[in-house]
Amino acid sequence: MLGNFTYCNQTAVHFGPDSMEALKSELDKYGKKVMLTYGGGSIKKNGIYDKVVKILKECGKEIFEDGGVMPNPTVEKLAEGCKIAKDNDVDLILAVGGGSTCDYAKAVSVSAYCEEDPWEKYFIRFEEPECKIIPVGCVLTMVGTGSEMNGGSVITNHAQKLKIGHVFGYKVFPKFSILNPEFTFTVPRYQMVSGIFDIMSHILEQYFSGDDVNTSDYISEGLLLSLIDSAEVAVKDPTNYEARSNIMWTATWALNTLIAKGKTTDWEVHMLGQAVAAHTDATHGMTLAAVSIPYYRHIMPYGLPKFKRYAINVWKVDPKGKTDEQVASEGLDKMKAWMEKIGLEMKISNFGVTKDMIEKIADSTLIMEGGYKVLTKSEIEEILKACL
Repeated sequence: MLGNFTYCNQTAVHFGPDSMEALKSELDKYGKKVMLTYGGGSIKKNGIYDKVVKILKECGKEIFEDGGVMPNPTVEKLAEGCKIAKDNDVDLILAVGGGSTCDYAKAVSVSAYCEEDPWEKYFIRFEEPECKIIPVGCVLTMVGTGSEMNGGSVITNHAQKLKIGHVFGYKVFPKFSILNPEFTFTVPRYQMVSGIFDIMSHILEQYFSGDDVNTSDYISEGLLLSLIDSAEVAVKDPTNYEARSNIMWTATWALNTLIAKGKTTDWEVHMLGQAVAAHTDATHGMTLAAVSIPYYRHIMPYGLPKFKRYAINVWKVDPKGKTDEQVASEGLDKMKAWMEKIGLEMKISNFGVTKDMIEKIADSTLIMEGGYKVLTKSEIEEILKACL
């Protein structure tokens, strides 16, 4: 039975090959000063930077650049961005890039005027902002995180060996997002595949929780089926517009809070993957892939009916003559085979993790309570060893 919940998402999404045409009208809603945030410079090579700057200038905006956002944005980079935003009293932060850039922009938006240490307030105590929030807009160039339509922000603290995400309320959601699937065509294959699994993991984190056969689960299964099919096409033909557009739209709906409604949600795979990344700085989606199968095999007995359903409805396992355990296990076997087929990393040792690092990574792993099994530290270590 669905309980009480509130659903609110105020992000305006402009989707398609002509979506950049909407940027002008969106920019007109904000003041003159715009902080332009982007990553390592790929948008300058593929021409997206020039397109965005041209529109900003046509709109009479004063541009304050904040480039160099890394794949795992750090507390040090956050401090840099906050200084630029506050010193120049910017009216809008425009994030041009993938999920890390969007995540970072939201972190800056709530931190620039925060009177406390943002890391402690938001990423340790998980409090909501009480200060002025700078509006954020996104021009997406890589898909996976769903950050373009949610309040999520993940920041890394290398000194503390922690990578932590905070899901802020709807006031921190981007005000608008430009989604042109063609902008993703030049993303390197490794990053594309990583993003694809990030999408899958987002769906599964919400799907594998709660026991009700509810609307959220049916939507999740549909999204998974679309993603699986489109990913196979995109791996063979990265410029296939239909496949890339379906992947982009699936990513947005995978984590804009809709399918979480009526669910407790798990997120332990993300905690495991983020702990690995905090120690190795490995690519987010790949760390999720490397820990997923061992984790799901570990918790499968505690959520067997859902794992059986997953095997049948998503991976088309024939249950005839098989026990529930056999059906569920075959579903995970098929998932693993698909992951290997599209080129995902399946071992954390590929990122340089060794046995003597396991205890420290386990110490960096937050324990969640929304899934089928609340893990102990020894279980976390056991799972991580199985991921080697």
